[in-house]
Amino acid sequence: MKAFEPARIVVLVSGGGTNLQALIDAEKSGKLKHGRIVLVISNVKDAYALTRAAENGISAMTITRKASGGKEGFEKNLMTAIDEAGADLIIMAGFLAILSENFTSRYPEKIINIHPSLIPSFCGEGYYGLKVHEEALKYGVKVTGATVHFANEIPDGGRIIMQKAVKIRDDDTPDVLQKRVMEQAEWKILPAAAEKVCRDIVKNRKQ
Repeated sequence: MKAFEPARIVVLVSGGGTNLQALIDAEKSGKLKHGRIVLVISNVKDAYALTRAAENGISAMTITRKASGGKEGFEKNLMTAIDEAGADLIIMAGFLAILSENFTSRYPEKIINIHPSLIPSFCGEGYYGLKVHEEALKYGVKVTGATVHFANEIPDGGRIIMQKAVKIRDDDTPDVLQKRVMEQAEWKILPAAAEKVCRDIVKNRKQ
C-alpha cells in the first residue's frame, strides 16, 4: 500500500511570521496532518518569519522585487521557486505583495490568504495590518474577525473558505484589537482552513 503523502505547502511571508508559527505549531500537533510546509519565501530580507523557519528546520529563501528587477521578474522568480518546491498549496501568511492575474491564474484555487476582518468589510487594496483595525474602530462596528479565502487577482477577492468573528470592546485600541483578532481568529482558522484544503488535495489525488 502506498504511503500517505501530505500536500506540499509553500508559505509566503513579509513580517514577523506569527501566522506561519500557527501553521508550524498545527503541523507539529497533528492538527495540520494532510499538509507539510516545505518552503518559506519572504519578500523582505530581514523578516523574522525567516528565523522561525530556520528554527524549525524548514527551507527558507528571500525573493525581493528590487533584486528581481521589478514586479514581472519578482513574480517569475516566485513562480520558479514555488514550482521547484513541488507546491500543492501556497499560503499567504501576512504577505504584503499584491500578485497579478498572471501569477494567480497559474495556481487556481491553490493560493489561500488570511485577512484580519470579516470580508467583505474592511478589505481590498490598502487594507492591511493595523489600518484594518483602525477602520473597524472608526466605523463603530461591534464585531470583526478574520477570513481565510482563495486568492485571485483582486486584493482580498476569491472564494471564502473560513471566517471567525471576534467581538469589539468599548475600550479597544487598534493594537489591542489586532492582537485579539490574531489570537482568537487568525491563528485558529488559518491552520484549520489549510488542513481542509490539503485534505481535499490529497483526496483528489487518490481519485
